[in-house]
Amino acid sequence: MRKPPHVIEIFLNPGEFYFGDRDTRIRTILGSCVSITLWHPKLLIGGMCHYMLPNRWGRGMQTADGKYADEALGLLLEEIRRSGTALEDYQVKLFGGGNMFHRQVCTTQTHIGARNAEVGRNLVKFHGLHLAAADLGGVGHRTVMFDIWSGHVWVRQSPPRPAVLRNVPEAAAS
Repeated sequence: MRKPPHVIEIFLNPGEFYFGDRDTRIRTILGSCVSITLWHPKLLIGGMCHYMLPNRWGRGMQTADGKYADEALGLLLEEIRRSGTALEDYQVKLFGGGNMFHRQVCTTQTHIGARNAEVGRNLVKFHGLHLAAADLGGVGHRTVMFDIWSGHVWVRQSPPRPAVLRNVPEAAAS
């Protein structure tokens, strides 16, 4: 898990993606969001996206936005095309889609994390990819670290912190 000294470390915020080589580690923190990693085991190149929502409603002639599942994967697929490699040579892994709340507000709706995870699985199938690993669902957030030099993805899942009620004293009268 130690990073070699020459390796650059990239942190992805929601809606971002990165594609790099063996000298790269990509990190992110996921709640209900999902990350897709793509890794080429022979060339030691790959990338990761961090999407927030299953899709964009009211599509028009907009540029691709990494906030949405299909568009985020599309941005990674464009990087693969630019690299001159074949998509089927990549290992795919999915992470995230957690429920960030202890209770569902409405039991008739699936929480956004579950919808994000489902869309990720469907995109992998749609593109004919083999899912090598997945860590989806549950409660709380995940810290994800992808080492492109090895293809290893490290995940630590943490439960949400319970709300703490405190008595805040009033300001002293002057």
